[in-house]
Amino acid sequence: MSGRVSGHRAGRDRRVLVTGGAGFVGSHLCEQLLDAGASVVALDNFATSAPENIAGLVDRPGFALMQHDVTESFSGLGWFDIVFHLASAASPPDYLRLPIETLRAGSLGTANALDLAERTGARFVLASTSEVYGDPGVHPQPEGYWGHVNPVGPRSVYDEAKRYAEALTMAYRRERGVNTGIARIFNTYGPRMRADDGRMVPTFIAQALAGVPLTVAGTGEQTRSLCYVEDTVRGLLALARTDHPGPVNIGNPCELSVRSLAEEIRAATASHSTLEYVDGVTDDPQRRCPDISLARQALGWQPTIDRTEGLRRTIDWFAGRTAPPGGPPRPVTKRQTGLAVNSTGSA
Repeated sequence: MSGRVSGHRAGRDRRVLVTGGAGFVGSHLCEQLLDAGASVVALDNFATSAPENIAGLVDRPGFALMQHDVTESFSGLGWFDIVFHLASAASPPDYLRLPIETLRAGSLGTANALDLAERTGARFVLASTSEVYGDPGVHPQPEGYWGHVNPVGPRSVYDEAKRYAEALTMAYRRERGVNTGIARIFNTYGPRMRADDGRMVPTFIAQALAGVPLTVAGTGEQTRSLCYVEDTVRGLLALARTDHPGPVNIGNPCELSVRSLAEEIRAATASHSTLEYVDGVTDDPQRRCPDISLARQALGWQPTIDRTEGLRRTIDWFAGRTAPPGGPPRPVTKRQTGLAVNSTGSA
């Protein structure tokens, strides 16, 4: 085995690369890193992200933005202590619109980020996903569960991209001694999500604020476990501070049904919107809830922001924005693509 495995710290005086740094989770990660005193390079091609996500960061000392596609080789970036690899389409409309690009980000993009980490001796953290468990046969999902995934279904471009990225990450660790860690991120929500990204929290909030029906896929009895983005980012940082290889589940073990979430958002927004049931979702996981025992033990991490507070912050953020003409977009449904609003990406 060549190379070495050695620890780095995600904090002051550290130089950190965040691929997908202008995305939803990526922008919050960049912000927390800067708050901790790190120098941050955010790399993004803006295929699914928006410059406004990092508008408040561009003038901060220690922050640099590089517009670049992760599938193209990195050069001239210098050394890093930590490389966070978050670049990927994560919502159903995005990865259905960009299926090949999503697979390339998970394969070529991951290889490029790992090569950079190997060259510079950086700690590498992969943002994987609970989607690797598919429609799980074990509940709640522990890291030792291998999953139940349809490799040729409509959502496989995302699921399999992340499963391959995990395999490649472990290969670099075993064969080349790269200091790698894998985080399996469960459903995350918060400010900076796009109203049209197809995931249930922003869609329900946008619909409730506009007074139009909240569209619930299938029976609405399928479950999800929602983690506020600030907590998710703390989990990624906690993993970066260790040499733990993962995979480690990063998510909130508080489980609820999709219908219950729609009702909570309707009540929190004081909306008179009705619930509208639409076609079910192909390969939609019926239950999703992380076992976070490993994160508690190995990282000293667990979520601290409860759903009531997280939803309040998220609703306030959406309410402060101008709605697009005609109100929020309707979700992508099974009839159109085989997926729907409640078939959410995890990150």
